[in-house]
Amino acid sequence: MKQFGGPAAFIDRNDINTDEIIPAKYLTEITKKALQPHLLEDLHLEGGQFDPHSQELQVARVLITRSNFGCGSSREHAVWALEVNDINVVIGESFARIFRQNMFNCGILAVELSKADLDRLFALKGQVSVAVDLEGETLTATSHESAVVCAFTLNAFDKKLIGAGGWLAFADANY
Repeated sequence: MKQFGGPAAFIDRNDINTDEIIPAKYLTEITKKALQPHLLEDLHLEGGQFDPHSQELQVARVLITRSNFGCGSSREHAVWALEVNDINVVIGESFARIFRQNMFNCGILAVELSKADLDRLFALKGQVSVAVDLEGETLTATSHESAVVCAFTLNAFDKKLIGAGGWLAFADANY
């Protein structure tokens, strides 16, 4: 089974839409690889302190954000941009419904946590790494100073999709 987790990048904002995840001008690209350098390039945060080419984002395998991640258009390109950048987990308070399902279909874990748990994650200092126990439905975020453990829930079907590596792998194995 695929391992979920790794170095984390924090994006402290609600309502990050699919145009901010991958700008619409790249939707004519015919490969996922062509999307790779453009992940989050149009994202703006209050105070202007976001660099889509930062080392933190380049090595991240986990994104930690706030609520309503993936709102806007339902196109798969936004999830593909995460996938081609090796993001395997996105943690937030909530996700746009179709975006969330597209994540599971592509084998990317969407973890929904309470605002209180997210605040605990955002309080971690320095570099943070996240380990996910899919069967136990817990995640542990660790920094050089401390660790935060959070419980989450997945429905049985989403767990099967993730365990298989996404919809295509699940369908190949079951149909």
